[in-house]
Amino acid sequence: MFEQLRFLTFGWRDAIEIVVVAYGVYRLLLLLHGTRAVQMLIGIVVLVLTYALAWVFKFTMITYLLGIVFTYGAFAALVIFQPELRAALAHLGQSRVTRFFRRMEVSEVAEEVADAVERLSRSGIGCIIALEREIALGDYVQSGKEMQAKVSTDLLATIFTPYSPLHDGAVIIRGDTIVGAGCILPLSQAQNIDRTLGTRHRAALGLSEESDALVIVVSEETAQISVAEDGRLVRGLTAPQLRDIIAGGKPRPTAEHPLLQIPG
Repeated sequence: MFEQLRFLTFGWRDAIEIVVVAYGVYRLLLLLHGTRAVQMLIGIVVLVLTYALAWVFKFTMITYLLGIVFTYGAFAALVIFQPELRAALAHLGQSRVTRFFRRMEVSEVAEEVADAVERLSRSGIGCIIALEREIALGDYVQSGKEMQAKVSTDLLATIFTPYSPLHDGAVIIRGDTIVGAGCILPLSQAQNIDRTLGTRHRAALGLSEESDALVIVVSEETAQISVAEDGRLVRGLTAPQLRDIIAGGKPRPTAEHPLLQIPG
């Protein structure tokens, strides 16, 4: 074996492959961190170790049963890890180049949405608004009432008026058009989430974990404006800061609003 190792050479291709694989594993661990998939992976490791011990000590029945489990386990894993796989593929498909070609009037939409959110916040009315980007949100649109209406401050404020038919759900905006209202969003699967967060904030984090959407939330209890993006929640925003985020810039913190970040 040592004679064979002596002839091994390490070239630049090997270095590139090691870096690419290491980065892939790192991104995978970041994606799985804080989700239920971590516990499932630990369970799989336990099964593999059990199989190895059974093979060493010649426990034929245990080896046979675990062999069957591993044979069909790949299909079960696709079902079990479906949310994580979908999120991984969604993040893989994100591109800054495609964002450059978004067919929407960003500044106009940012102005209308920010004004509506500010009005709702002043009135103490809760809301959740999802801005679609590259990843389509058609499945979530179908869970509510489909619409085709141009984004406007008055319309958004009317939709979230208490006791209106569509107030208890999310509004989904595609480009400069409201395409859905009263929509149901997935709740976050993160386990290190702040226990004080309500259903709206958990739904905002959940959608941001599974897509590249920008999700805006107004708390009914505190009237605080928050934004969820890429599985992270930024709280304590003002209307101008929200306008900057929607327009593609970064919010400017102030003494009164230091931008509190909460990991998803």
